[in-house]
Amino acid sequence: MKKIFSIVFFLQITFFAVGQVSLDIGLEFQAYPTGILPGIRLEKNFAERHAIHLRVGANIFDHRNLGKHFTEKGSGSGFSVGYKRYFQPSHERWFVGVRSDIWFNKVDWTKDVALPPLSGTTTITVIQPTLETGFTFVKNQFYLSPNLAFGFEINTNTVGEATGEGAIVLLGLLAGIRF
Repeated sequence: MKKIFSIVFFLQITFFAVGQVSLDIGLEFQAYPTGILPGIRLEKNFAERHAIHLRVGANIFDHRNLGKHFTEKGSGSGFSVGYKRYFQPSHERWFVGVRSDIWFNKVDWTKDVALPPLSGTTTITVIQPTLETGFTFVKNQFYLSPNLAFGFEINTNTVGEATGEGAIVLLGLLAGIRF
């Protein structure tokens, strides 16, 4: 845990040291077929067409029978670090980006529908690298940014039985204030 705090501290210093163009603070919501990712996001725009961002959020999911067990339901918290490249230097513009999320999840699972069902709990650390694209609308100091992301959920540390992982598609919306 101490290592994670050190990494986050380093990223915060780097984040605020980059350029002095603008800072966005917003609420982000992403949905995927088996869950949702709500969070708070800080984005630092620099050099007209570039931005880096940090997000702190939650991962709430119900894999149903799409994981490795008959049911997999859980939640956790985590953070994201990412980079965006805008195509136009104006306020309203298309972008592409990369990011990596780290989630610390707890999963309750059931193996089958037999009576009594075999069940258990697994704790996992998930790394989720993704590519994203979207469009940012800006009106005065407010912005709205719908996006689409593609990536992979990779369980890197599992305590308990293995649970679902693999490809992921996320539909998202980011709304906030630009300073």
